[in-house]
Amino acid sequence: MRVGVPKEIKVHEYRVGLTPGAVREYAAAGHEVLVETGAGEGIGASDDVYRKAGAAIAGSAREIFAKSEMIVKVKEPQQSEWTQLRENQILFTYLHLAPDPAQTKGLLASGCTAIAYETVTDAGGHLPLLAPMSEVAGRLAIEAAGAALKRSAGGRGVLLGGVPGVQPALVVVLGGGVVGTQAARMAAGLGAEVTVIDRSIPRLRQLDDMFLGRVRTRFSTIESVEDEVFSADVVIGAVLVPGASAPKLVTRAMLKSMRPGAVLVDVAIDQGGCFETSRPTTHAEPTYEVDGVVHYCVANMPGAVPVTSSQALNNATLPFGLMLADKGFAAALENPHLRNGLNVYRGRITNKAVAESLGLPFSPVESSLAA
Repeated sequence: MRVGVPKEIKVHEYRVGLTPGAVREYAAAGHEVLVETGAGEGIGASDDVYRKAGAAIAGSAREIFAKSEMIVKVKEPQQSEWTQLRENQILFTYLHLAPDPAQTKGLLASGCTAIAYETVTDAGGHLPLLAPMSEVAGRLAIEAAGAALKRSAGGRGVLLGGVPGVQPALVVVLGGGVVGTQAARMAAGLGAEVTVIDRSIPRLRQLDDMFLGRVRTRFSTIESVEDEVFSADVVIGAVLVPGASAPKLVTRAMLKSMRPGAVLVDVAIDQGGCFETSRPTTHAEPTYEVDGVVHYCVANMPGAVPVTSSQALNNATLPFGLMLADKGFAAALENPHLRNGLNVYRGRITNKAVAESLGLPFSPVESSLAA
């Protein structure tokens, strides 16, 4: 199969769909890889490095989309990209369709087969292609919060870890999954006072065991969320419903009861955000203020550390990408975990959570094949 890797065009997105090491694996398996010139600049990989790995270099994204049977990316396609997709072409990338009706409409119109990293599963029901970026984003969330807390950035002027004799920052993490766990680990490591809120008692038990009392846990209720958010210096939004829009746990009305200069970091922004006042921002302009509360809602946080992120992402996606390159769409039918990643096929939405979030018809892949 001919696999195409276009250069990412989202603002300040420096990751790349295939690293040179991954290209070597595709080439060794007998596949042809076409990489857009400059695609690896963000990770320090020149065109020559890609050539040595076995790739051919294309002069433009248009050439990539025109010649490739499968497109491997990092971020969701932008309008200039989805209009170049075509029927029977496979798109393998993060999609985050639930809060993005425009992209969904574009993918449906293209007739392509779109497989989303964020809904591919494993034998344990986890999300193995989302996990590495969640780990990165969870850790970065605390770095971002620390910067936004500075008075010069509009924050309260509180140091996350405090100093002897001075109370540290109070950090509340909404969601005890991969993002929340990594955020709690970073915050606690810096000396902050950390509380994780989750609706799963078994998960809260795991976190208690993991952190040995260094992190408080609370069951998620309206009351517990309000109690913690109103006294917090930092709130990390780390709630995920696979494929669906994130629930809004902090409302606009709640901001008025928060500490002036407190910081909200919405790691769920790719799925619409879990704060009512969230809107996507970029690394160029990462924050804004609503009712005296600083919001950090960068939609591609891991793009700030592309060397780490690209390597971690490729480690996870490589086995699935090779399956698709070897067998094409049939791989998504034979492998139940890839099938869970199938979001769009033949102009139909084949992921139930995505369809429900957008209020559009859901078509199981079997019905789409029969059509």
